[in-house]
Amino acid sequence: MNGPDIAEIVSRYMWVHEFQEDSTYRIFRGNFFYNPDRSAEALYEELKKAGYYASIREGGTGYYEVVVFREYRYGRGNPLVNLVLFILTVFTTLVVGVTLKGINPFIGFPGSLVHGIPFSFSLLLILGCHELGHYFASRRHDVEATLPYFLPVPHPLLGTLGAFIKIKSPIPSRKVLLDIGAAGPIVGALVALPITVVGIHLSRYVPRETAEGGILMGSSLLFGFLENLVKGSAPQGHDLLLNPMAYAGWFGFFITSLNLFPLGQLDGGHIAYALLGKNHRFVARAFFLILLGLGFLWPGYWFWAFLALFLGLDHPPPLNNVTRLDGRRRTVAWISFLLFIITFVPVPFKVL
Repeated sequence: MNGPDIAEIVSRYMWVHEFQEDSTYRIFRGNFFYNPDRSAEALYEELKKAGYYASIREGGTGYYEVVVFREYRYGRGNPLVNLVLFILTVFTTLVVGVTLKGINPFIGFPGSLVHGIPFSFSLLLILGCHELGHYFASRRHDVEATLPYFLPVPHPLLGTLGAFIKIKSPIPSRKVLLDIGAAGPIVGALVALPITVVGIHLSRYVPRETAEGGILMGSSLLFGFLENLVKGSAPQGHDLLLNPMAYAGWFGFFITSLNLFPLGQLDGGHIAYALLGKNHRFVARAFFLILLGLGFLWPGYWFWAFLALFLGLDHPPPLNNVTRLDGRRRTVAWISFLLFIITFVPVPFKVL
């Protein structure tokens, strides 16, 4: 490995008692001279300025391991793919929005699609802002990430499977992991809040017998609070028939709660690992068992449990796995946990 004297940089921060190298990396094992939290962060930043990545972790009792390798710049993908998927998702959500108004979308097509704009625009705004929250948090920390990929699907309930971005370079630290993981659900929920309030205001109560055979959507603590705030108590024997904007807001909150499951590489997994480090695995396993129990209330939770098991319950460590969260970021982590609690729906759907 050519370039600045890596050993000299590392020796400014730690006493090295073991060294190993090959053509692609160098490994230093030893002890930091000063506070490991601050020393690991400063060492990582100095090596990055010199053009290197550094994996820094506790290597065992009383020593730390620093693995240094050449920095690599990753491509951001083809934006044309993002654009095509977005256009297709606009179409599928417009179709759902039209059907929510009781209109056949293929009568008077394509002019009929204008009736689906309130739902489509509201839902895609929530999903898009969620993913852009991740994207801009990634870019702020010089982490390579793609633009959002929207997932169109001809499904009568939603018209999309959501959206995601792909992180293409290593996460530098638990601080950055928290910033990226929490930005999406917090921004998405903040955008969903006014959309939901307006949507509930435009919604109306209908007698329960008129909705027989339809789907009753469960209420989270947050959605229930907003419903009572805007509409007051429901009349006896009545349910709220959601306006398309309220429908989009409900799904925005629901998707937020699903993303905040503390499992694997979901947003909640990012946040839990950033806060708890390797102890995250105990939370992940406990929550997996909780999902198995919740599956008896709504079988969809079994799908999420086994999907998490298939993809992996554990979260990979960031490069600097020594530096812990500061007080402000710990607060953000707990706010994210509170957001999960108030958006979670134990029984999302029930046939009347």
